[in-house]
Amino acid sequence: MKPFAIVTGASGGIGSAICVELAKAGYDLALLYHANEAAATNIAATCTALGCEANTYQTDLSDPASISTVFKKIVDSHKAVDLLVNVAGIAHIGLLQDMSDEEWMRMIQTNLSSVFYTCRQIIPAMLHKKRGKIINLSSVWGNVGASCEVAYSAAKGGINSFTKALAKELAPSNISVNAIACGMIDTPMNHCFEPEEVQAICDEIPAGRMGTPQEVGELAVLLAQAPSYLTGQIITMDGGWT
Repeated sequence: MKPFAIVTGASGGIGSAICVELAKAGYDLALLYHANEAAATNIAATCTALGCEANTYQTDLSDPASISTVFKKIVDSHKAVDLLVNVAGIAHIGLLQDMSDEEWMRMIQTNLSSVFYTCRQIIPAMLHKKRGKIINLSSVWGNVGASCEVAYSAAKGGINSFTKALAKELAPSNISVNAIACGMIDTPMNHCFEPEEVQAICDEIPAGRMGTPQEVGELAVLLAQAPSYLTGQIITMDGGWT
């Protein structure tokens, strides 16, 4: 039986690349998306062409009831879930004092609480099989913080601590939990910057460029296939930037 993975944020730049790399590695997939049905459908078609089964599921990851409904449907149809990759996230750039309560809550719910909701849903199935892997997408700003991205940094820092703690909790059951802390990756999320701003950032990066979504996808596959003894790690992928 082929391994099976659930990927959230599958319609985004990094999420879609992870799906494609997992498909290349022989995984069947459940692709979760929030609003961009066309993009999710296109990625599913690409993965199917690579020889895997790929189904899309619309869900609001900030809503635990929505997640519960979708995960029950997925788990019922795939008795063994080998891998959960939490990619979904949003960005917010601006001064903290200008941020509204609603913007703060949306950031925390989408970027951090969603990881709690999805893990809570999938852990029982993994415990039953005494195996599984969870990969959470974090950021270098979760490691060191960023001016004008306080809420984003707080959410990603929360993911880092969540990852380390959950790894300790699940290690006795042969379930590993790790995170990838991305630096500047060439995705639509970073297209808000002007070309000269991007160049200024790249000048600070020893590798001299932004990372690619495909590179993040390749790392996710390596973690998915790594020994279960590798757990509780926040692996930074930033071209030597931080």
